[in-house]
Amino acid sequence: MLEINGLVKKYKDFILNCTMKVERGCITGLVGENGAGKSTTFKAALGLISYDSGDITLMGKEPSELKEEDKSRIGVTLAESGFSGYLKVKDIIPVMSAMYPEFDRSRFESLCRKFGVPQDKYIKEFSTGMKAKLKVLVAVTHSADFLLLDEPTTGLDVMAREGILNLLREYMEEDENRSILISSHISTDLEGLCDDLYLIHEGQIILHEEMDTLLNEYGLIKADDVQYGKLDKEHILSVRRTTYGYDCLTDQRQYYRENYPDIVVENGSLDEVITMMTGGKRL
Repeated sequence: MLEINGLVKKYKDFILNCTMKVERGCITGLVGENGAGKSTTFKAALGLISYDSGDITLMGKEPSELKEEDKSRIGVTLAESGFSGYLKVKDIIPVMSAMYPEFDRSRFESLCRKFGVPQDKYIKEFSTGMKAKLKVLVAVTHSADFLLLDEPTTGLDVMAREGILNLLREYMEEDENRSILISSHISTDLEGLCDDLYLIHEGQIILHEEMDTLLNEYGLIKADDVQYGKLDKEHILSVRRTTYGYDCLTDQRQYYRENYPDIVVENGSLDEVITMMTGGKRL
C-alpha cells in the first residue's frame, strides 16, 4: 500500500533517511520521540513536501502522480492540520460531500453523536481532544482504502482513546485490503492495535519488528556487574548502565531465561523497547 525506499530529506540541522513499507491489510505503527522524523515521513508520503532523494509509492503511484480519485481513497489526520475554527461541524458536511464521492453522511453524523462531537458548535471552541476525534471521524467515513494517522489520539482521555481504537479496528474489519499507518506517543495504544512497528530515531529507522514478536520474544535483562561480564552478548540489542549494574534489551528472552536462571529477565514492553533502543548503547 505504501513503500518508501531510501527517502532522504535534508534540513539545516536534521536529515531524514527512511525506508519502510506498509503492507496491504496491515496496521503499521511509526514511533519515535518528538523531532525524530515521523511527521516529515508522513508529509513526504502524501506529497506535501519535496525530498532530496529516494522513492515513494503510495497505492501503486508516486505521490505527485495521485489523481483526485486516488486522493479520495486516502484518509489523513495531521497534527497541525484541520478545519477552520470559524466553521461548525454541520458546515463541513457539504464540503466533505463535495470532496469525497463516497462520503457517508449518515455514518458521520451517527459517529459524531456516539463520540460526543457537537454539530452546531464552532470548531474553534472545541478542545484538543474534540478536534482530534473530529479528524478521525472524517478520515474513516469516506470509504478510504488507506489511513495515514499522525498522533490521532492526542488530547483524548482513556475512554475516548479506546473508542477511537475500536473504530479503527472496525474500519479494518470492513475490508481486508485496507491499511493504516499510525504514529502515537502512547505505546499502549499501538501494542493492542498494530501488526508491525517501525522505530525512528534522529531521522533513521533503527528497528522494524512484528508486534507479536516484540511482546512475546523481547525482554529486559537486569544484571549486576559480575553477571553482565559473564553474559552472552550475541542476542543483546542495547545496553544501559544503571545504579545496580546493567539493563539489557534482548529479542531472545527465553534463551536467557533458560541459560541464565539466576538473572532477572522481564517481559518486554513497547515503552522499554523504545527507551532502550533510543537511550541505551546499541550493540
